[in-house]
This record gives sequence, C-alpha cells and structure tokens, in this order.
Amino acid sequence: MSSLCGGDDMSSASDLPFLGPRNNMEFQEFSRKPRHNVSVTLGELLKCVGDSAEEQNQVLELGNHSNYATTTPSSFPFVLSFHNLTYSVKVKNKMVLPRWLRRGDKEDELSSDNNMKVLLNDISGEAREGEIMAVLGASGSGKSTLIDALADRISRESLKGKVTLNGEVLESKLLKVISAYVMQDDLLFPMLTVEETLMFSAEFRLPRTLSKSKKKARVQVLIDQLGLRNAAKTVIGDEGHRGVSGGERRRVSIGIDIIHDPIVLFLDEPTSGLDSTSAYMVVKVLQRIAQSGSIVIMSIHQPSYRILSLLDRLIILSRGHTVLISPPSSLQQFFAEFGNPIPENENRIEFALDFIRELEGTPNGTKNLMEFNKTWQKEKHSTTTSSSSSFYNGPKPSLKDAISASVSRGKLVSGATNIDPNLSSSNVPKFANPFWVDMVVIAKRSMLNSMRMPELFGMRFGAVVVTGIILATIFWKLDNSPKGVQERLGFFAFAMSTTFYTCAEAIPVFLQERYIFMRETAYNAYRRSSYVVSHAIISLPSILVLSIAFAVTTYWSVGLAGGFSGFLYFLLFLFASFWAGSSFVTFLSGVIYNIMMAYTVVVAILAYFFLFSGFFISRDRIPPYWLWFHYMSLVKYPYQGVLHNEFSDANKCFVKGVQIFDASPLRVVPDPLKIKLLQNMSKTLGMNITSTTCLTTGSDILKQSGVNDLNKWTCFWITIGLGFFFRILFYFALLIGSKNKRR
Repeated sequence: MSSLCGGDDMSSASDLPFLGPRNNMEFQEFSRKPRHNVSVTLGELLKCVGDSAEEQNQVLELGNHSNYATTTPSSFPFVLSFHNLTYSVKVKNKMVLPRWLRRGDKEDELSSDNNMKVLLNDISGEAREGEIMAVLGASGSGKSTLIDALADRISRESLKGKVTLNGEVLESKLLKVISAYVMQDDLLFPMLTVEETLMFSAEFRLPRTLSKSKKKARVQVLIDQLGLRNAAKTVIGDEGHRGVSGGERRRVSIGIDIIHDPIVLFLDEPTSGLDSTSAYMVVKVLQRIAQSGSIVIMSIHQPSYRILSLLDRLIILSRGHTVLISPPSSLQQFFAEFGNPIPENENRIEFALDFIRELEGTPNGTKNLMEFNKTWQKEKHSTTTSSSSSFYNGPKPSLKDAISASVSRGKLVSGATNIDPNLSSSNVPKFANPFWVDMVVIAKRSMLNSMRMPELFGMRFGAVVVTGIILATIFWKLDNSPKGVQERLGFFAFAMSTTFYTCAEAIPVFLQERYIFMRETAYNAYRRSSYVVSHAIISLPSILVLSIAFAVTTYWSVGLAGGFSGFLYFLLFLFASFWAGSSFVTFLSGVIYNIMMAYTVVVAILAYFFLFSGFFISRDRIPPYWLWFHYMSLVKYPYQGVLHNEFSDANKCFVKGVQIFDASPLRVVPDPLKIKLLQNMSKTLGMNITSTTCLTTGSDILKQSGVNDLNKWTCFWITIGLGFFFRILFYFALLIGSKNKRR
C-alpha cells in the first residue's frame, strides 16, 4: 500500500496544462499503453485519504503500483462486445413522388412492405477496458442510436442482436449499476457551484458507509482530474446567470456520472458545441478515465487531429451500416488497400468522413466500402486474435468473478464495497443509499438551488399579497345584510379559486428539472418515490408562508366571522387549497412536457373546477350528467368548507324584517311602507313578522347555496386527501413517462 499512497515514483503531468494548479493533490500521468493487470480505482484512492485534514493534504497517485499488485486481487479486464445489432422504427406514411419523378436511385432504407426505417443494420464490434471506442459518422448515420443500444436505452423487444460483457449477456439491472451515461445536453442545476454539484452526485452515488470526509475527498480528486480547480466555487449558470464556460459545463456533466467510478461509461457527443481546445480537454479527461480501468464508449461528430490521437478504436457508420472498424493508426493502411490512399498532411479522419459522404451520394452508396471492410477485418482477424490473447494473460474469468474483483477493490462503489462470492444481478444493490437518505439529499439540493433564485418564490408571494390586498380593499368590512351575504359568497369563491390559479406558477419547476430527473433515475442515482416525497415536503414551507400571508391580509379586513378560531380554520383551508393545487399542477407537469401546453391545460381545467364549484350554480341545479364533475372539482371542497365556517352560527341572523325586500325591486320603497307590507304579510301568513324578526340564518344560507351535503371537517380532509392523490398520480406519471428508452 505504501507504493500506492505515498510512493516516490511521481512523474510529471506537464503535458496536461489544462489541469491547472494542483491544490494539495497531484496526479501521476498514465502511460499511453493501458495497464490491465491492476487498475487504479476509487476504492484505492479513498484508502489513501483519511478523515483528518492532515490525511486529506497528502499526495494521491495514479500510475505504477507494482508493489500493490502483489497484495490485492487481480482486476479482470472487461470486454464489452456487441453482435449483429439491428434496430428499426416504424415511420409515418407520407406522400412521395413516383419513382420515375425522383432524381437518382438514392437508397432511403425504407421497406415498402412494412414501412420500417432501419437505423442500425447488423452492427458488431467490441470495446475494451482501458480504451476509448469512438463512434463516428455524419448526422443521421446512427451514432447516438448505437450508443443508446449499448447503454440499454432501447427496449429489448425492438433491438435485435445481443450485448455481452466478458462473453455473458448483460442484464439491464446490472448494467445500470456498473455503468453511467452522459447525455449530449448539459443538464445541471444552474445555481449550484461545480463543487456542490459534484458533492450532491457523490451523496447520491456513493454508499452511506463512506464517511463524509471521504466523499469530499473523492470530489476534490475528481475536480483535479477534470481540470476544474479554478472553477470549483463558480455556479453552473444559465441564460440569466453568468457561470462556468461550455467546456467546464461538459466536464461537470461527465463528473457527476463518473463520481462512483463506473466500469462502463457511455457518452453521446461529449465534444458537441465546444471549441477545439475545450473538446481536446474533455477527451483527454476521458482518456484518463479509461486508463483508470473503465470502458469508455463515445459518439463524436468530427474529431480533430489531436483528439484522434487519444482514441483507441473507431467505428464509422453510414446510414446505420458499419463501413469501417479500425484503430486510428490503421486508417492510412485501410484506405490505401481500398485504392484511395490518404494524401500526406491530410487529416485522416476528415478524409475518411468526407470520402464516405461522397460515396453516400453515388448510386451504389457505401456498399463497396462495407464489403471491403468485411474482407479487411477477416484478413486482420489473426492479428486481432493475437492481440486479444495478450490483452489478458490467464484463464478467462466469468462476469461474476470480474465484477466481484472490481467490487472488492472499490471500483463499483455505487452498489457495494465488499466482495460478494455470490454476486449476481439479483443481489447487487440497486441504489447506493436508503430511501430516506435519497429524500434528504434531494430536498437539500432543491432548497439550495431555490434559495439562490429567490425571485421565483418572490413572484408567487407578491402575487398572493397583491391579490389579498385587492380583495381586502374591495370587500372591506362586509356587513351581515342580504347584500353582504352575496358579497361574502363572491369573496370566498374568488379567494379559494385564487389559491389554485396561483399554484399554476409552479408548472415550470418540474419541467425545468425533468430531464435532470430522467438522467439521474435512469442509472439509479435515487428512487422516483424519494423524489416525489421530497418534492412534496419541500413545497410545504412555501405553501404555509403563502397561506399565512393571504389569511392575514384578508381575514380581518373583510370582517369574516369566527374570531381567532375562525381565522385558524380559514388558514387551514387556505393551506389545504394551496397543497391540493400544488399537487394537481405538479401532476400535470409530469404528464405534459410542453410548458405552454401545460399552462393552457391547467388554466382550462381550473376554470371548469370553478364553474362546477357550486358558486355559479348550486349543486341541486346542476344537470345529473354533470354532477360527477361537481364532485371532482378541487374548488368545491375548500369553498364549501369556508362557507360552513362563516355561516355555521345558528344564532346569527342575516335577514331581519324589512331586509327581506332588499333583494327585490321593493328595496326602494320607504321603510314605513315596508313595515306595513310586513304587517299585511303577517296577517296573510298567520304569523307575526316585525322589523326585528330573523327570517334567514346561516343554516338557511347553506341550504340555499346547496353546500349542506358535507360538513366542514369532511371538506378539509377531502381537500388534503386530493393533494395526496395527485402526488401519487405524479409518481405513476414519472414511473411510466420516464423510462428513457426508445421503442
């Protein structure tokens, strides 16, 4: 162990100027030839780092460890092979010109029989530990599709062929544990720093048995390995906040997926959109990752000469077909034997891609090149077999033994850190942490990101307060007259519906996180249930603040009944309404992916809820075929509940004597005449009605409004229950809608 953690065999990394200054940690440059007998892994690095500050300041080495090799289990090299991969998709019928009107005889890969488009056609190859395999080709050639096929992002029913690791078919569950996938887009939380982003990834991916200090040490190691030391304290940034550069963002995206030291790393065009220097830096980082004992498979559009020198194996595709499989060093020989030698001082890969593109425009396409590639591969097969035999000297290990050895040495720490002789896909832990740990980390990350963008909550808070002030001034100190009763009903209807419309502003929250969530859950960073519960819990404080602000602004200003206990109940119903509304909007954002469409649907459905709440038309007057919508209305229950709270006092009168005429044209008649009318009515009805006789109580108003089918506490618990119901639906929406696989 001394040679690993504190040896003197430190070589220079001067050929990697992008790594910048090395703060308390240095790295020994790998030799160009990968070492397969012993691979330095995260477990070994962590053994070099103790919990104390002094231990964290020691030098970490990555390189020659001959002494260490004699004391640790041999690391079996991994070989990912894929055989005869074929993938087709059904395309929609479209109007095409007759063949005699079309120019040329261009192959369109469409079968007239079943209208299927072939995206991958009989693709085979292999990728080895310690190497970078690059998939190249023009746009639409099938690069990303091949990466998705290897990464199990295409359903097994649609993909023909097989993918094996060390000769054994790789199960989906096991692949998720030992691999990582870096998407083409940089999906990151904008207001977290580089260091915080990697630290949260470490908390998700690394097991809880690892101490906090060792997780921090791993992050610091990774920051130096990715060349991000100078940007460690800088926020990621977005369109409205200045942050790190594009190349640094890409390296952070890679870092969050390699924090657990995966055995297989897939990358979809990691250099896309970067300048040549940034692209070279990214691929140089990938080379270091591969040489630390990983299989790196990436798609790339058109690598520069410097990047080409870092690649170990090339697969060039053309319209879903393999036209070339070769190491970069064999490109000149390949094209020379084909009869089109690469000119001197010509970029080899640019020449190859341009030549293939020209062939695609010819009647025969790339058929001749594909046939030559097959012949050339057979001729070189003996050499390949010889090199393969030297790739690992010893008996061929089983996949279980290879993974077990990697686990024992710390390579696979997302699921387990100790060797398990019975290791299989059925007993490899699916997640690194228990449910509650995932939930806490998700909540902490979301709150930290939100606190650095206070304008989002500030807009919701401002909207609630402004609405409350407007309502308070319009409905100032309502009396208990018949007119006051109608105004109270209008206030409650508008107030309860306002809580739901205010929640519509939460639509972008999940839509902005959706693809981050899909990327993280696709490879088991955390559970979907942890995300749903955490998302619900962190929404409660903001909901409580909004409820208090609205209640304080309106309750006493409007002059609602019930005193302080009535205020508390009004506050409870506001909280329940915000909770139900937030849950409903969250559920819809999990179903509808387009933000404008989501706003349209939410506003429309809330309008229907308001219409059937019982304010515009009482329950007794709603047609039977629409009554089901009345009971589905989210506005019905809080509206009905606050009416119970306001009019539940049986001793409180709202219509006395002559006030009975206030809702009719007789309201303009002088009071003496109204009294005479009451006397005549008394004689006719056989009862004494005076100017002080109570004619309508709160119970009568409830009956007239048709809201006496449920009591107030039942309405409250139904509103709360609807919130939980929509959260459960949100979970199933994520479960069904975030499979992240092609069909």
